[in-house]
Amino acid sequence: EKLVRYQIDLASIIETLRRSSVQLTVGSIEEGKRNYVVRTESNLYNLETAGNIILRSTINENNYSVPVFLKDVANIDFVSEKQSSFRRLNGSNSIIINILREQGSNVVETTKILKREIKRLNNEKLVNKNLSLKLVYTETTYISSALNLVKQNIWIGGSLALFVLILFLRSFFPTLIIFIAIPISVIGTFVAIAGLGLSINVISLAGLAFAVGMVVDASIISQENIFRLRQKGLNPVNAAYNGARQVWAPILGSALTTIIVFIPIILLNLPIGQLFRDIAIAISVSVIISVFVSITIIPMLSSKLLSGTSGKFQKSIKLPLVDFTANKIKQAIVKYAEFSIKKKFVGIVSVFIILISAGMFVYKFFPKLDYLPDGNANFVFGRILVPPGYSMPETLKIAEKMENAAKPLWNESNMEIKEPKISRFFFVAYSGGAFAGASAKDPSRVSELKSILMRPIFTEPGARAFVRQASLFGRSVGGSRSIRIDIMGTDLEKIHIITKRLHNLIRKEFPLKEGNQVRVLPNLSSGTPMIKILPNLNKLAQSGISVRDFSQAIDVFNDGLVITQIPIRGELIDLTLSGKNSDKLSLKDLEELPIVNKSGDILRVNQLSEIKFVSSPQQIRRISGRQSQSINLRPDENIPLESSVSKIQNEIIPKVLDQANNLSVVINIKGAASELNRSWIAMKKNVLISIVVIFFLLVILLRNFLLPFIIILSVPVACAGGLGGLTILNLFVLQPLDMLTMLGFVILTGVVVNNSILMVEQTVLHVREEKLNIKSAILETTKNRIRPIFLSTLTSLFGLIPLVIFPGAGSELYRGIGTVVFGGLALSTITT
Repeated sequence: EKLVRYQIDLASIIETLRRSSVQLTVGSIEEGKRNYVVRTESNLYNLETAGNIILRSTINENNYSVPVFLKDVANIDFVSEKQSSFRRLNGSNSIIINILREQGSNVVETTKILKREIKRLNNEKLVNKNLSLKLVYTETTYISSALNLVKQNIWIGGSLALFVLILFLRSFFPTLIIFIAIPISVIGTFVAIAGLGLSINVISLAGLAFAVGMVVDASIISQENIFRLRQKGLNPVNAAYNGARQVWAPILGSALTTIIVFIPIILLNLPIGQLFRDIAIAISVSVIISVFVSITIIPMLSSKLLSGTSGKFQKSIKLPLVDFTANKIKQAIVKYAEFSIKKKFVGIVSVFIILISAGMFVYKFFPKLDYLPDGNANFVFGRILVPPGYSMPETLKIAEKMENAAKPLWNESNMEIKEPKISRFFFVAYSGGAFAGASAKDPSRVSELKSILMRPIFTEPGARAFVRQASLFGRSVGGSRSIRIDIMGTDLEKIHIITKRLHNLIRKEFPLKEGNQVRVLPNLSSGTPMIKILPNLNKLAQSGISVRDFSQAIDVFNDGLVITQIPIRGELIDLTLSGKNSDKLSLKDLEELPIVNKSGDILRVNQLSEIKFVSSPQQIRRISGRQSQSINLRPDENIPLESSVSKIQNEIIPKVLDQANNLSVVINIKGAASELNRSWIAMKKNVLISIVVIFFLLVILLRNFLLPFIIILSVPVACAGGLGGLTILNLFVLQPLDMLTMLGFVILTGVVVNNSILMVEQTVLHVREEKLNIKSAILETTKNRIRPIFLSTLTSLFGLIPLVIFPGAGSELYRGIGTVVFGGLALSTITT
């Protein structure tokens, strides 16, 4: 009414308010090359002066200028913005702050600083206001637990390796000399990692845990040979020199084969290459250091510590049961060696039987592949999708159903429940959806929270919940196990037809009740209800109202129009022009909204436009410039990713392919599925390249083209052993063959040839230097190398045991690798 009385339209008010809060650069003085500014003195810094802004001046009957102030036509006040979301923590209203560290900064150090600042804020600033700041979730909890577990495994593995050394050598000084190699190699590896600018993390420490057994291999071979010659009567210096000289070549060859397999891995330009790089560098550096230790420190210490008469080293502590078993094993191996030399045909047939059996086992029992483990971080994250058009209060009610399901689990007084207790639960509800997160008091039971949180949401018609455990290698819903099916084309209606049919087929093959999760982006609903206002251009022109002024007027009276931001007490505050009761308009109120033109005439929205109810898409999605919809599938943990992809490609997509072609719609599989395919191809190439490079390295080392073939025969047997270990592990705990576990086979390729190299090199040495015939050389090598081979193998195996059997944070990253290496090394040692 006041706007009409003073003949002021909204467009004039908007323009005046904008001018009153900005400075305008009008032009420049050419000579001085300086800009000159026209600035209106801002009247917006407090309510009183804002009200005195002059909108226009009129001349009364006495020819006096009468100004019209802003306060004459509007109420001016400070108000709070409308609440756009609700946030709750353990049932209490909260403000939740998300803190992201800078790229390249260390998460552990950043969290330490953050905790210190939170403590300072609570003690100095918030305590007087009855507020408190709590850290709800941080990745460092998982990281610290994982690092502690790996360090524990290193200590236990090292202790077990020491036990094996004592059991075999039964002499203090030889055991001490070998054990010195462990701290030297580990410390040297830490120095090398720091020098390369890398950080100590779960992956690199896992590499060190694997290396604990490996780093003593070279020292064992060197020390055992020195000790053997010392027991034969050689003086300490000659025993040290000749013992190291005889084995330095196979030690170097074994180390190089281990390192060579990692070179393609380090250069792998894929996401998994970044993960493999740390473990590859840790193992490679520690193995290189162990070689230098074995040919420098070990002989030097042996020449000093193994002094005295040789007779004192020929006597050892007797362990009747162990000695009896060891002698029987040695006799059996030597008898088989004698038999296979006499009966060459039978020996060759047995070799072929072993190789064919290994190949058949690999072919039959090779499991389906997964991409990367999600991890067992103590945090589940859920996203709640509500039907289109739901208001925030309705969305809040749905989110509260999840909260009510979780509430008994964080209640300390409720001691009788069997479900896992919750330490923290939060949710954030906003218009159109919500998300929630929870942590369990017992980290080993956190995965059980998924079904507990999802269950109440499905009782709400049209609502969906997607809850997953936090993934280490993926931020999206589904994490590192998410399969994305893109349906692309030029016509959204045709795309919708194919998407709907694919969605139904996928839901049928991957039922939700079996732990699978399926989500469509944008969703399959008809869209969000929307009121569409179509202005009548002729009527607007006749009324002297532009389309822009018309739309701004609707914004003002409907939801409020943010004109600009103004500084008040150091903060930028939205300056909003709003009609009365703008948040409580009905459709009829919208139709009756007044539009005032420059002449002061009042017109209604329904006089100047046509109002329709329409359905609008919640999201416009394009891929490679084409309209698209995507189906995200996260299979249950018990279903390998490769099996899921195969089922989609071979069983589901063919059922809709003809219809999709007729509608000019393209279907692609992306996400973790495509990464799995790329990684698997790269891994196969790298293993083949490694084997070829190892072969030529052995040709150079042995100066022979036939002997390297004999050595490499241990690789297929090791693969069968690795799969066997994985099969046995899956009887007790789920361990898919993911890309991290595949690294175990890469490590095997370089490690399992070590024993064969030792056998063949020693045989060649007997023939060349001692002029033994080939049969005698083989038998002598077999007798002499049984102890060092079993000693070095058992130290490696015992060093791996903690990585395989101890559960906890981070164990899912390296448990599969340890199992594969353990099984492959054990079986290949026997066949070697």
